[in-house]
Amino acid sequence: MRKKITIVGAGQVGATAAHWAAERELGDIVLLDIIEGLPQGKALDLMEARPVKGFDVNIIGTNDYADTCDSDIAIITAGLPRKPGMSREDLLQKNRVIVEEVVRNLTKTSPNCFLIIVSNPLDTMSYLAYKISGFPKNRVMGMAGILDSARFRTFIAMELNVSVEDVQAFVLGGHGDSMVPLVRYSTVAGIPVTELIPKDRISTIVERTRKAGGEIVSLLKTGSAFYSPSAAAVQMAEAIIKDKKRILPCSVYLEGEYGLNDIFFGVPVILGKEGVEKIIEVKLTDEEKQAVEISAKEVKKSIQSLNL
Repeated sequence: MRKKITIVGAGQVGATAAHWAAERELGDIVLLDIIEGLPQGKALDLMEARPVKGFDVNIIGTNDYADTCDSDIAIITAGLPRKPGMSREDLLQKNRVIVEEVVRNLTKTSPNCFLIIVSNPLDTMSYLAYKISGFPKNRVMGMAGILDSARFRTFIAMELNVSVEDVQAFVLGGHGDSMVPLVRYSTVAGIPVTELIPKDRISTIVERTRKAGGEIVSLLKTGSAFYSPSAAAVQMAEAIIKDKKRILPCSVYLEGEYGLNDIFFGVPVILGKEGVEKIIEVKLTDEEKQAVEISAKEVKKSIQSLNL
């Protein structure tokens, strides 16, 4: 029996996530949005692409949560996108209302699903979804780390003019300007990037990674990134559906790991059929620990503003 994937929000991120998931034949897809006609139209368009691309899954668009019943995975992309000059935190209170309503509905229709959060500010919305859903912590996770690492990998590959397939990069922390790209753990075909790229250029790449989302927002002017965050969310869904045991950086609930408690924070985890199956702790230098603490303080401040 095919898995069932619900994607909430039929905007750029949600519709593109549906595209990636359908093309990979991860399961039947329900694309849900409050705007009448929008999810239905995009779902039909994707259905009509099936003969060309050769994927056999069903895709429906709907405005009714009843159609999401018994989903295995729900990817939440609903919310307002960033605009030029906005931080992710500027979206907090507006997106809080949206995410809270979405989670309450999904917990009724799909009480056993896994929740993958993409809405911003991501770590805070993941924490909100965890608290509102009442789900165990292994079934609620935020997308950010994969996206942040992908951006870091992209810029390293561009700097060296090499394949991104050979680049592995590691980013810890909150999904924001205080994220912590760990240069020490980043490699190209097993070679530390510090052996290949001068220190000043590495610093430039690290800073660009931290500001990568804002760079795209400033270029688009009327929206934010959608190809890369949707691809990252679908990679998480695939790891769970196929029990791949991937080690991926995700925003998850910490209870003492990395010295942090009661917070959603980007760390490497093993993703498999049970969702977040293990949190992996790596040794950090004093400088890296300090950077993690700064990032955690920003996330904590955001979470506290929810007043849960």
